[in-house]
Amino acid sequence: MIDVKRYLGAVVREVESREHEGKPARVVVATRDYDTTVEDLWDALTNPERIPRWFLPVSGDLKLGGRYELKGNASGTVTRCEAPRHLAVTWEFGGGISWVDVILAAAPGGGTRLRLEHLAHVSPFWDDYGPGATGVGWELGLMGLGLHLESGGAAVDSAAVEAWTTSDEGKVFITASSEGWGQADVTRGEDAAAAKARAARTTAFYTGAPPPDVRHPGT
Repeated sequence: MIDVKRYLGAVVREVESREHEGKPARVVVATRDYDTTVEDLWDALTNPERIPRWFLPVSGDLKLGGRYELKGNASGTVTRCEAPRHLAVTWEFGGGISWVDVILAAAPGGGTRLRLEHLAHVSPFWDDYGPGATGVGWELGLMGLGLHLESGGAAVDSAAVEAWTTSDEGKVFITASSEGWGQADVTRGEDAAAAKARAARTTAFYTGAPPPDVRHPGT
């Protein structure tokens, strides 16, 4: 059984405004600590044999300048690979491009702190869904990583996790995560009512009941 409160409480959610390539951008930032070494966490993030145990099957040339592809999801180029601290890739999905940075450091309380930044240009997609469309997905991924590490490196049962996300408990997790990203957007400076509406749309999509008046994430 997944401890919903523990996993929700483990993630610090932030949203930042930046300029990237001369255009306004937003950054979804997820930070959490893992009870393992920097080297082990780096290996879990970059070893093509371990990545499918907690995330998705991956193929390609997983080194600086190489191309990767996550089965059924994004592809891109490895733009930084500074073992065991800093990994950066382009995230190419649905005809668009965004940028992901992962930084590892010793956590103040022991273990390793992971900081994931996903930067994207402001778009109608962002206007409809806000940070939660990206943030909830990464939070589910970080939960899978935690389950993998806590099991001693065993593979996470992807079918069981997928079934869990559609359960009542899974929907509680998704709703709380989505609302948390909405609150992070308010902290950034977004209007509270607009952030709440975006979070509701994101929650509806992830729980299988998208509202009819907006695009679905990923389209």
